[in-house]
Amino acid sequence: MSSSKKSKGKHPLRRVVIAIGLVGVCAALIWGYVQYTRVYKNNVELGEKKSAYVCIPTGSDFASTMSIFKESGYIKDFDSFERYANVRGYFNKIRPGRYKLVKGMSNHRLLNMLQSGTQEPVRLAINNIRTKEKLASIIGKNLEPDSLKIIALLNSDSVAASLGMTPETIISLFIPNTYEMYWNISASDLIGRMKKEYDGFWSKKGRQHKADSMSLTREQVITVASIVDEETNYSPEMPTIAGVYLNRIKKGMLLQADPTVKFAIGDPTIRRILNRHLVFDSPYNTYKYKGLPPGPIALPSIEAIDAVLNSHKTDYLYFCAKADFSGAHAFATNEADHLKNAREYQTALNKRNIKK
Repeated sequence: MSSSKKSKGKHPLRRVVIAIGLVGVCAALIWGYVQYTRVYKNNVELGEKKSAYVCIPTGSDFASTMSIFKESGYIKDFDSFERYANVRGYFNKIRPGRYKLVKGMSNHRLLNMLQSGTQEPVRLAINNIRTKEKLASIIGKNLEPDSLKIIALLNSDSVAASLGMTPETIISLFIPNTYEMYWNISASDLIGRMKKEYDGFWSKKGRQHKADSMSLTREQVITVASIVDEETNYSPEMPTIAGVYLNRIKKGMLLQADPTVKFAIGDPTIRRILNRHLVFDSPYNTYKYKGLPPGPIALPSIEAIDAVLNSHKTDYLYFCAKADFSGAHAFATNEADHLKNAREYQTALNKRNIKK
């Protein structure tokens, strides 16, 4: 047989091999494209929102974490996300926290964020809080530790003692401000963080030096400030009102601060303090017990704290709300003038039919 005939006989087999090869290459390209799109295509859909948050609790396993993402409804192709998470070994690298999902995020980008633990911090705003229970509730709504864990720490004698405080004064740690912290911070670490913030606050603007010069502890300053803050929203008067209370303390007089009575009976909405309120038996009732109450009656503003530290030096020992309901106060150096001012205010209350 001639060589030309042999070569002609091989051509069909070669074409089959080439065809099979091309099919294999095409199949590989298609498979690669499918895998690529599963990993890198947009897979986070948030509707009208540009971003959303998913919280993964401490101690979560792979199954519970996948359930969180599935129930969120933010993952378009959940099966591809779960498969890729398995391929990446995410079941061994689950990190708790609060994570920010962005519209159009791919599985690759999402898993990179989750496995690296790149959280979005929480901005915890603390202000206008009267009780530890309210404080614990706000923390529980914004951070992982629930309100029961927080209140248990705030009521703990040993925790308070470790900070040089009491359960009545420990709320002083929480200087009103907005703090950034990670969602999964533990309850004990939160207390530690607030202690650092507290110490930092007192180291600024000579606050500690001023308190020392007044022979007051930090907690005593904050307790006075909490009363001042509840007495008035009129900033220019705060240093004068603080001065009145400090004068009364120095003279051993009862503070007779209406806000402490409201706190004692648990009703801050009362506008008219009656005799039955004044005899309510509570260490917070400064009409009944001398000196400062056991602790703050609210978290005072920084403005009120600084008003105490920079209180006005006057001879005033009394004050009451002005009869014009302007929010300002009438001050007096003696009881006779004070009673006159008080009668004017009581008359104004009667005219407006304000009985409580």
